[in-house]
Amino acid sequence: MKKIVLTTYILVLLMALGCKKERPTLNESAVETNLVNQKNVAKTKVIFAKGADVSWLDQMEASGIKFYNTSGVQQDLFTILKAKGMNSIRLRVWVNPAGGWCDKADMVWMAKRAQAAGMRIMVDIHYSDVWADPGQQNKPAAWIGHSFNTLMNDVYGHTLDIMNTLKANNITPEWVQVGNETNNGMLWEDGRASANMKNFAWLVNSGNDAVKAVFSTTKVIVHLSNANDNSLYRWMFDGLKANGARYDVIGMSVYPTTSNWASNNSAVLYNMNDMVARYAKEVMVCEAGLDVIAASTCKSFLTDLITKTKSVSGGKGLGVFYWEPECYN
Repeated sequence: MKKIVLTTYILVLLMALGCKKERPTLNESAVETNLVNQKNVAKTKVIFAKGADVSWLDQMEASGIKFYNTSGVQQDLFTILKAKGMNSIRLRVWVNPAGGWCDKADMVWMAKRAQAAGMRIMVDIHYSDVWADPGQQNKPAAWIGHSFNTLMNDVYGHTLDIMNTLKANNITPEWVQVGNETNNGMLWEDGRASANMKNFAWLVNSGNDAVKAVFSTTKVIVHLSNANDNSLYRWMFDGLKANGARYDVIGMSVYPTTSNWASNNSAVLYNMNDMVARYAKEVMVCEAGLDVIAASTCKSFLTDLITKTKSVSGGKGLGVFYWEPECYN
């Protein structure tokens, strides 16, 4: 994940926060009603995903941070985002993170809240105990020393456990990322794509098959950063295709600067259309962000990115997710 200007401050703040709070009981009837409504809508048409990754939310709330709508009334964050026009939420999950934040239980709790607010769910599985991104794809501590065959079983079992837990909580994710920003594969060194593309493809298949074993209609995403880099995407997805990888959607991260966002968005649109034509896959922006200090520029960037994603050939541009809008200060 590209670390934008404010991320370091936020990380330092969150590292200083205390233990998890006692969580209130959700209105289960509201959860059930929204689930039925979402299923009915899904049967009639595909709705463009206007989403946000809010994976820090639980940790922020545990420190006493509160959220307010435009009128200054304190509200649940999901209610505020829904009122702003967002319809989807993305949540990351680590294997065994320090402190428990962004573990399976944390993710499921926020997914239940998002679903109660009528939001669609994307689960972003980092196969690591901490951030997995282009610069680090470290194995979870519990998986170090495992053979490659065991690693495939680890990926399958961990993914299956997450999916079964979601199902037990009556949550059906619409999308699941099998890995996060896997520009050079995951679970290094075994799954480093530049050294062994076949290994990475088989790890993708392990995750994909676990998702489909529980939720046959959930779309599996392979996610890369640098969405403007068409050569990177051709290299990766040519390699995955040659090695029989199974997935549904090509996911992208988009983090331009305030000076190059317009040309960057044009390159992203070219890349999205090329991915659709070359691999017959749907595409989605799973992360997008710009320095929020330049608020008007950030708005222009996101508005243009949404417009361009909606214009992808064949209606195969599924949506755009903003990373992380609740961390404004």
